[in-house]
Amino acid sequence: MKNKRKIIAYIAVSADGFIARKDGGIDWLDRPYPPGAYGMPVFFKSVDTVLWGRTTYDEAVERGSAFSFGKHLKHYVFTHRPPKRSPHPGVKFVNEPIGPFATKLREQPGKNIWMMGGGEVIASFLDAGQIDEFSIHVIPVFIGEGIPLIAPRRRTIELKLISTRKFVDGVIHLNYRVLPAAPAKAARRPKLQS
Repeated sequence: MKNKRKIIAYIAVSADGFIARKDGGIDWLDRPYPPGAYGMPVFFKSVDTVLWGRTTYDEAVERGSAFSFGKHLKHYVFTHRPPKRSPHPGVKFVNEPIGPFATKLREQPGKNIWMMGGGEVIASFLDAGQIDEFSIHVIPVFIGEGIPLIAPRRRTIELKLISTRKFVDGVIHLNYRVLPAAPAKAARRPKLQS
């Protein structure tokens, strides 16, 4: 049996759980990297596909950084408003149900799949049971308000801690496996008194 490609949400958050300011700003991420750059080069070599939400993709393109991760990557952008044609080669805009898309993608040969974000697409994949791991770098800064790691909805998703790592500048890396959803328990009916 061949190994299933994993979908990994690899992302940085502020210490208060935000991935960006409300306006999409990530100025709080501008910091000198320690030797080894938090393990990012190793992670980048382990993936060949990136999943984007439309807002995150547009912000990255505006900053000129969307394709600085290497030309060996395939990019899929989830959106309800795909452009008539892709502005960049190697980028496909997707407007289809997540479950079937993720199943097809995992069946293709390749490396692991990087869930870039933002919070809406992460939430949608998570709710569809299509994220295998979270690889989170917690940056030691509070930003007060912003875009949460996962768009708010009522959910309970259990995680198993795989590893932790502390860096000299106070950044903490947390790696979690997403546990399968427990089967829904049938509600117990009270016994009727006669």
